[in-house]
Amino acid sequence: MYKLLGGLSKYLKPQEIVTDSLVFRMHNHFTAVLLFTCSMLITATQFVGNPISCIVPSSLPSNVINTYCWIMSTFTMPDAFNRQVGTQVAHPGVGNDYGDITARKYYTYYQWVCFVLFFQAVLCYIPQWLWSVWEGGLMRALVMGMNCGMESKDNIVKKKNALMDYLMMHIRNHNTYVYRYFACEVLCLINIVGQLYMMNRFFDGEFFSYGLRVLQVSDTPQEDRIDPMIYIFPRVTKCIFHKYGASGTIQQHDSLCVLSLNIVNEKTYIFIWFWFLILCIMLIFLIIYRALIIFTPMIRPRLMHMSTRCLPIETCQSVGKKVDLGDWWILYILSSNMDSLIYRDFLMEFTKKMSNNSSKSV
Repeated sequence: MYKLLGGLSKYLKPQEIVTDSLVFRMHNHFTAVLLFTCSMLITATQFVGNPISCIVPSSLPSNVINTYCWIMSTFTMPDAFNRQVGTQVAHPGVGNDYGDITARKYYTYYQWVCFVLFFQAVLCYIPQWLWSVWEGGLMRALVMGMNCGMESKDNIVKKKNALMDYLMMHIRNHNTYVYRYFACEVLCLINIVGQLYMMNRFFDGEFFSYGLRVLQVSDTPQEDRIDPMIYIFPRVTKCIFHKYGASGTIQQHDSLCVLSLNIVNEKTYIFIWFWFLILCIMLIFLIIYRALIIFTPMIRPRLMHMSTRCLPIETCQSVGKKVDLGDWWILYILSSNMDSLIYRDFLMEFTKKMSNNSSKSV
């Protein structure tokens, strides 16, 4: 288990070449690792004991009843959550149904939690995989090791000239690059919203209000409190097993089952609820920010100046007027991957070269 989870640490290490935003990495790397780790911890039942343990008569084999109730699901009585534990009911949600089968609330999702979490982790990593395919290592090829200023002056000059020649040759040809990246960020937001709806359906419409109810339960008097974590992830449930008796008649055995795995599930999903809410809000603001970059060109020079303080604002304004969004985005990302002094010299030379070309064209 340690070796398996330890292998995920490489996805959380700082990147040598950055081609995306922090929020993008939080969605693709941190969230995917988080969900996959939760899936593995829930699967490793040795940390919490058996996933289900049922109280059965001595005449019945306990392992058979445990397997049966795990496969066929267990149930509670929703109205029993409002009764006093110890006097009216034995455990929250565990009460007599008085023959009303329709009043039972069955729980079948706990068998699928580990698989659903793994599937969610894969969905969170898809935008990163898609962007890696579309990006194709372009930024690494453009940086050419200029993220460290330890090389000789001649090598740095050669690399700056090569980078300048590439940008001049492919000027106004990088719009596809930036729009593909923005599309991946939109895909992140779609993924988070879609997963919220999926989890709400998975938990029978109880997930949307899950976190809010957990926050509100602390202000509720103890005698009137219904713990939402126990309601969605009951720790004790009921299970009915039928078998033939000695004379061939059907016998019914009512068992109490302890779902120790739900102790982990309830903590896992309360963290996921808050994290997905925070991530969704950050992605919404990120999409608004990207829209401003696309439709408000006047803010681009200011952003470039903020990324490299040693760069004059006049140079940034001059660059912003001469390039399209795709070329500006390439230059903006280069500022995060190149040595600041090398980047300043390069951009000033690049601006002069573009101005000279413009004068010759005129």
